[in-house]
Amino acid sequence: MAEARYKQLVDALAAEIRTGSMPPGMRLPTHRRLAEQHGLALVTASRVYAELEAMGLVSGEVGRGTFVRETALSRGRVADQQAVAAGLVDLNFNYPSLPGQADLLRSALRQLAAGGELEAMLRYAPHGGRPHERACVARHLVLRGLAAEPARVLLVDGAQHGLAVTVMALLKPGDVVAVDALTYPGFKVLAEAHRLELAPLPASGQGPDLDALERLCAQRRVKAIYTMPTLHNPLGWVMSESRRRRLVAIARRHGLLIIEDAAYAFLADDPHKPPPAPLATLAPETTVYVSGLSKSVATGLRVGFVVAPDAAVAKLERAIRATTWCTPGVTTAIACAWMDDGTVERLEAQKRQDAAERQAIAGEALAGLKCVRHPASYFVWLPLPEETRADRVAAALLREGVSVSTAEPFAASAHVPHALRLALGSVEPQALRSALQTVRRVVGELSW
Repeated sequence: MAEARYKQLVDALAAEIRTGSMPPGMRLPTHRRLAEQHGLALVTASRVYAELEAMGLVSGEVGRGTFVRETALSRGRVADQQAVAAGLVDLNFNYPSLPGQADLLRSALRQLAAGGELEAMLRYAPHGGRPHERACVARHLVLRGLAAEPARVLLVDGAQHGLAVTVMALLKPGDVVAVDALTYPGFKVLAEAHRLELAPLPASGQGPDLDALERLCAQRRVKAIYTMPTLHNPLGWVMSESRRRRLVAIARRHGLLIIEDAAYAFLADDPHKPPPAPLATLAPETTVYVSGLSKSVATGLRVGFVVAPDAAVAKLERAIRATTWCTPGVTTAIACAWMDDGTVERLEAQKRQDAAERQAIAGEALAGLKCVRHPASYFVWLPLPEETRADRVAAALLREGVSVSTAEPFAASAHVPHALRLALGSVEPQALRSALQTVRRVVGELSW
């Protein structure tokens, strides 16, 4: 009978939420109060809320209670990249592009067609790339402050593929990986697929709390740390040299693999104050460095690179073989030509300028709201005022034709802050200004 009552209660509450009888943001009774109201054991009442949460209908927040979710946003919608509906302004995902890039591609394809190596592009390449391609990437990485022998460089199909083959090759199901409490959603997806246990580290200033990492390593058998030291996504921090050296010391002391995600690092290249050295420069024997050209050149190019310790190269090559065998010859040839002739360096400089201009627009349009951002990044982290629910704000913005991400896709812990991540790089500047003004207005309206 208790089981029947439990299921009936779940169904009844779900129906009330879906019909709007229990509106978004409504605080539900405590677990104990729910148990008393319906004559259930406390553990059964907790199961009711757990099932509703699994259905995406409620969310439990430590210290605050259980709330009805805004169901106009399907659960996980903001975590997956989808085609944005016609008329929507996309502040959810970044795919920055500059005027004239299509013409660059046309020119590159003509040059490729006139060259003499087309036959080679019809055949398999070595799993980590041809020697001249690896050498080309190694030369490019010197601009990022990373000097690496070409033999330690591997070409992959974008940075996400680089992360995937790193996880496949060097980690096992059940391994504990330290991550920032707010981290890149793509790595969360990989961890779930490969059954890794993510151990979240709270933020402490411009980087993760390294005292918390020390405590974690003393208590658990941590295998690796995944980190974005140069232009963190979504918080935009650049870790200091001293923090990097301490992180490396902890990794060496506890035998941690460092997975360094540098997808956005090119944006932090200030000629007056260059960023600190990559972790892969400070600890090449224990760091896998992952980056690519999706953000700095074009998302559709899908050329990435991994720099690995000597001992890991063969394992990574096997993982590349098991997934894509090798990178496509045409896109790899274009990418290498653009790295060698300075096109990539020029595009990166232009995108730094573009990102800075978009941040200036954000500063004006969001004036009065608390924002966390880097002055040359393509995103803004917007913590919401107390008692303002992110799912309600996101749903209200969606009705106004603006698509944003809540904190949920980025949260690696049970605590999900009420915040928005605003991507600045996918719409024209005037549309961006208007959309951000809409964000400011809607946040204000729902904060009263």
